[in-house]
Amino acid sequence: MQDKPKAFILDVDGVMTTGQFYYSEEGKLYKVFGPDDNDGLGLLKPHLEIRFISGDVRGFPITRKRIVEDMGYPLDQVSTTHRIDWIRQHYDPKQVIFMGDGIFDGHVLLEVGYGIAPANADPNAKRCAKFVTERRGGDRAVAEACLHILEKFFEPFDPRRHPSHFVNKLRQA
Repeated sequence: MQDKPKAFILDVDGVMTTGQFYYSEEGKLYKVFGPDDNDGLGLLKPHLEIRFISGDVRGFPITRKRIVEDMGYPLDQVSTTHRIDWIRQHYDPKQVIFMGDGIFDGHVLLEVGYGIAPANADPNAKRCAKFVTERRGGDRAVAEACLHILEKFFEPFDPRRHPSHFVNKLRQA
């Protein structure tokens, strides 16, 4: 990626979540979202547009509750096989960082400017990514990716700085 990226697009299931679905007789009831990922995204918010996509039709209301209502980010339902087409409709793929874990995400990871996969990603996705987190989806993988993006493209996170510095940056964004 030559220029600074403009957007960070994340798959939800397997990236923000463990990728596991909890079913009862009533259907899909729960997804497990990890800690610290929203904090990591908050550090990136002054630098990038952050957007989520999900191909999970039945679990979409659960995803919408967490991503849109709780975290305040845009969310689109995009089939796993049409993701690069969707990205092309909305962005220059070379200005996008994409984080995905699925079987079909490898193609997307190769087409965008910078691809990231969590440790629990499909082996093909991990081979196609430029960075693979040590953490698994649903277990701080997104927070780790955010810190990596800050260091690689922007200003590295310095934990010695007072948190108010980062809160002020968020307010300016």
